[in-house]
Amino acid sequence: MNRGMQPVFAAFMLAVSSSAVAVDLQDIEYLSGADNTRQRAMFHDPKPDKPVPLVVALHTWSGGYRQQHHKPIREWCMKKGWAYIHPDFRGPARRPEATGSKLVIGDIVSAVAHARKTTRIDAKAVFLVGTSGGGYHCLVMAGKHPELFAGISAWASISDLKAWYHDNIRGGRRYADDIVKSCGGKPGDSPVVDGEYRKRSPVSYLRNAKGKVRLHIATGITDGHNGSVPISHSLLAFNEVAEEKDRIGLKEIAFMTKESRLPDALTRAAPDPTFGAKQPIFRRSSATATVTIFDGGHEIIQSAAIAWMQGLYQAGGSKDQEDSKTGE
Repeated sequence: MNRGMQPVFAAFMLAVSSSAVAVDLQDIEYLSGADNTRQRAMFHDPKPDKPVPLVVALHTWSGGYRQQHHKPIREWCMKKGWAYIHPDFRGPARRPEATGSKLVIGDIVSAVAHARKTTRIDAKAVFLVGTSGGGYHCLVMAGKHPELFAGISAWASISDLKAWYHDNIRGGRRYADDIVKSCGGKPGDSPVVDGEYRKRSPVSYLRNAKGKVRLHIATGITDGHNGSVPISHSLLAFNEVAEEKDRIGLKEIAFMTKESRLPDALTRAAPDPTFGAKQPIFRRSSATATVTIFDGGHEIIQSAAIAWMQGLYQAGGSKDQEDSKTGE
């Protein structure tokens, strides 16, 4: 890391990892408008005296609502006095009721509604974040309900289930079976099955998010080699929400996906202290979307996700003066 960046990043991580964090995290049930069933979530209500931001965190592909994957983000929210909810949305993505279904979409919409009914939420400061399967569902929500969120931060995301099925078959990974269980068969088995793959894949409708929500799509350059989701999923998702002139060429996408490095034709990204040691390699923005490929694998850089959400909140006119002084 550049030495000039180290003090800024160290201060940021000190704030994130502070032990002075409240423990008021509730295991709750809320009513899902999808089918009028009670659904589970972990919820932090800061009991504010004025409207505060809400972070909705989504569990990974095989996870559930008690998963600790986004614990640093949760603890940061609790320290800052932001609300936080971590819904179950039908659990692991290995059955039709889960995996980008209408029930999942309704559960996440209802989780936001529950938080807004329960505590004082700034309706213009609702943020969505997820990794892997959670990143996939972030892209689902971006395409289906961009109006709900001020920003969506999707990490190591799947964007096309048919492509990911074949990725997993080639890689010998178990997720292929999960996809088959979710979609009712293998790609090509029948028009009905193929329809399930399309309607559960964000690339089929992600263009609905273009210009409607701030979207950050990020993944590590080696994902797909030492991780389960090739970076082509993130790059092609970005192309769906980018202006035509800003789209990344298919040859460049194929090169980066295969070689795990930046082609000579593309410019290396500028340093970003919030990424710490795993610095951005490639970054491009267009309309209201940004894609970042960083020096890492199948993961989220929690500090970068936090900084991005806080930056959007501050830019929206609710700037925390203390933060601006400390560089937090």
